[in-house]
Amino acid sequence: MRTYPGIVPAVVAAFILSTSVLHSANWPAWRGQNGNGVCAESNLPVEWGPTKNVSWKLPLPGPAGATPVVWDKRIFLTSTDGSDLILLCISTEGKELWRRTVSSGNRNVRGDEGNSAAPSPVTDGSYVWATMANGEIGCYDMAGKEIWKASMSRRYGPFIIAFGMVSTPVLDGDRLYFQFIHGNMRKPAGDEAVVVAVDKKTGKEIWKQVRKSDGFFENKHSYTSPVLYNDGKQKFLITHGADYAIAHSLDDGRELWRLTGLNPQNDPNRRYHKTLRFVASPAPSPGLIVVPTAKNGPVFGVNSAGKQLWVRKQNTPDVPSPIIHDGLVYLCRENGMLICLDGKSGKQIYMQRTHNQRHRASPVYGDGKIYLSARDGKVSVIRAGRKFQILGQNEFGEGLASSPSISNGTIYFRTFKHLWAIHKK
Repeated sequence: MRTYPGIVPAVVAAFILSTSVLHSANWPAWRGQNGNGVCAESNLPVEWGPTKNVSWKLPLPGPAGATPVVWDKRIFLTSTDGSDLILLCISTEGKELWRRTVSSGNRNVRGDEGNSAAPSPVTDGSYVWATMANGEIGCYDMAGKEIWKASMSRRYGPFIIAFGMVSTPVLDGDRLYFQFIHGNMRKPAGDEAVVVAVDKKTGKEIWKQVRKSDGFFENKHSYTSPVLYNDGKQKFLITHGADYAIAHSLDDGRELWRLTGLNPQNDPNRRYHKTLRFVASPAPSPGLIVVPTAKNGPVFGVNSAGKQLWVRKQNTPDVPSPIIHDGLVYLCRENGMLICLDGKSGKQIYMQRTHNQRHRASPVYGDGKIYLSARDGKVSVIRAGRKFQILGQNEFGEGLASSPSISNGTIYFRTFKHLWAIHKK
């Protein structure tokens, strides 16, 4: 280790209620506490470099795209280590505390695009769950003791999906929720996809719900992660893929509503896209759910009943998931173009270039700033609000595909070679 010195107006009340939990400093899952990439942290850095605002950086055993998750003084991170797929526990001082091998048989996909350690861990402060793209999952306590292991591909597969099951599960209460959208492209449209709830302490199935779709070809695959909608009055799971976004009851997984039109088969004005697999997950906020598609397709704004509020016909973010904050929607396209929309109407406020490079990581919001991470390791810091302004751009000098996490005034970035702790001095 090297150490360096040195939303929509009508739902404002509900939004304030939901964001009150953000004052805790933990970042327990891929998109933070509320699953939307938004936190209430303050005094976050705009600039950093070898001698500025870098608390520490820790060499990692291998590359991956998983986001670090943080609880109190522990950071959890999945990674490759040769052919092994491992879970790391690292202190917030930058020291490795323990590592566990969850599975083996890593598979790299599309060159530098990803590998089998792509799903992010999730923790509740007592246990941590690490899922790998081959379907293996391990549950451990804070000291690294194995609690249980399971193979989801044996239970619900095999996963016939080109780049692995990179979906990260959702933790809520005593349950873990998974979406397995992994149909066989060579078979007619069918019922291969399932949504599953398991007991977090045992891994035993609580319920399984078939997720029906008439999508076909590559669209029977999904690389998105499910998200939880919670406005203080109602709470449900949203799965995304195979041509639909679907809301599910947490009690038994039954379908509450589905959003159509993402890739219609019988629309005279649109040709059915046979390779429109979804990668970016929906963004939930009280009263508004923003649903992306893929490949410059449409973006939808719907309410909690699935009713369409607005649609933007193109410019969807292909990989980065959207952000909703203070009545505004932010879409980071794969080419670094940042689009700001009015959350109520969907009307464009601005569309501006940040950094002309591939963006695979999802943006995060904190302290009035939006952090956009590019594949070449450059991070753009944008002022949140209706006026576009680049506050700073910082380079790590090494590849980056992971979304950052924020905890106790520190931003954690996982590059392909290091875990970095960025903290304002």
